[in-house]
Amino acid sequence: MSSVSIAIIGAGISGLSAAQALQEAGLPVHLFDKSRGSGGRMASKRTEAGRLDLGAAYFTARDRRFAAAVRDWQARGWASEWRPSLYELRQGQLGPSQDEQERYVGTPSMSAITRGLLGETPVTFGCRITEIFRGTRHWTLQDADGQSYGPFSQVVVAIPATQACNLLTAAPVLAGKAANVAMEPTWSVALGFSTPLETGMDGCFVRNGALDWFSRDRSKPGRDNPLDTWVMHATSQWSREHLDASKETVIEHLHGAFAELLDCPLPEPAFSIAHRWLYARPAQPHQWGSLADVDMGIHACGDWCLSGRVEGAWLSGREAARRIIEHLDK
Repeated sequence: MSSVSIAIIGAGISGLSAAQALQEAGLPVHLFDKSRGSGGRMASKRTEAGRLDLGAAYFTARDRRFAAAVRDWQARGWASEWRPSLYELRQGQLGPSQDEQERYVGTPSMSAITRGLLGETPVTFGCRITEIFRGTRHWTLQDADGQSYGPFSQVVVAIPATQACNLLTAAPVLAGKAANVAMEPTWSVALGFSTPLETGMDGCFVRNGALDWFSRDRSKPGRDNPLDTWVMHATSQWSREHLDASKETVIEHLHGAFAELLDCPLPEPAFSIAHRWLYARPAQPHQWGSLADVDMGIHACGDWCLSGRVEGAWLSGREAARRIIEHLDK
């Protein structure tokens, strides 16, 4: 196998999954990410109200391979099962949810999982890769400041489809597939209250109007935030319609929708924050696993290649790694 490192662009769950599998096979990798830390939508944001999961609220494990990985994360203390009191809005009425599937969260925050997966893997944060070039044998990466990195034997593009297509121009077929993936936005808002809200709900599926989902942060294992913090996600349609709204406007709208649905008096929040996820999820699932031009040594993976869930992102990263390993073994 090649001793030249494999470049992985994106340190979210799919990129980290690929990195882990490649390193287990004895292959050197180097990660690049435009953010200051790992995680993507599984990252937790540090705030004055504590760490908040503004992206993925939880994840499920349906595939046996991912379920095995989750058990390993639990054994390492990175994740725990979350058993919330779940509700849903049905025909305008709130009632207990009938959804009994097992749910998991990172502990003490979602980012614990991606930090654990990152471990000692070489990574360059705060680096937005804008172009990738293939020479006679190897790849070179260039960032937004014009700095070059390389050589690399393979490149894995593990970022949202809309951004990935700009880096896949050397492989037009892959770029075309990525360009045709529609990604949905999501506005996320967190509200913190000095006095805990008197409600039996820990989470609720709304999927109506502005609100899609909300959950109580302290109901998740390992959370010890000083305020009673609630995180809510807007529906994709509402988020599209208010894509360029100010954060203050978004907070006001989702706060109002939350107050209308809650079954208890709602005081003014002592803390609030909003975050816009431009590429939160694919509009529809795909069954690609990952995209690859194995002869050129360029690959793409992410939740948009499969289900759109955390599980899909992890499986897609593993599939990209499998294709690389099989090709290099020949």
